[in-house]
Amino acid sequence: MLDTAFSDWHDFYVLLGGAAATLVGLTFVAASIGAGVLTTDHEHGLRTFITPTVVHFAAILGAALLILAPFTSGRGLGVALFAEGIGGIAYSLFIVREIRRSKYIASLVLIDRVWYALAPVVAYAVLAGAAGALVAGSPSHPAMLAGGLGLLMLAGIRNAWDMMVWIMLRPRDR
Repeated sequence: MLDTAFSDWHDFYVLLGGAAATLVGLTFVAASIGAGVLTTDHEHGLRTFITPTVVHFAAILGAALLILAPFTSGRGLGVALFAEGIGGIAYSLFIVREIRRSKYIASLVLIDRVWYALAPVVAYAVLAGAAGALVAGSPSHPAMLAGGLGLLMLAGIRNAWDMMVWIMLRPRDR
């Protein structure tokens, strides 16, 4: 049952997991290139903006690995993905709180607030909902999982680009 539900989606999750792993590595490279900008003066921004992007890419990789693992029933996979979704929601809400408490909130335009704060919460909620649908036996769970993880990937890519532009526009500390 579980094998047939994901057989049409196998290549999608292989590609998604591979892309997420690659983007984690590229984020590390970008952070090291921007080391002159990412000083202790920007430590809070690093924890608030760059770290969550790495966490989101890692969550995508983790979900793809779980989905591709040889679970014999949907219940175990559903519980694992549900836990990841709930953990992601909690982490994203923590980041929303950090953004609101930080000095950066005044400089964030609406589109930044959507992609750094709202999109990850929605993506993890869809992931948790898809996991619930999987446990309940709904045939819509593969598409829901793809939608939630796809949104998380788009948010991560957009936010990584936004951070790279920010790093490039900052003068390096000498």
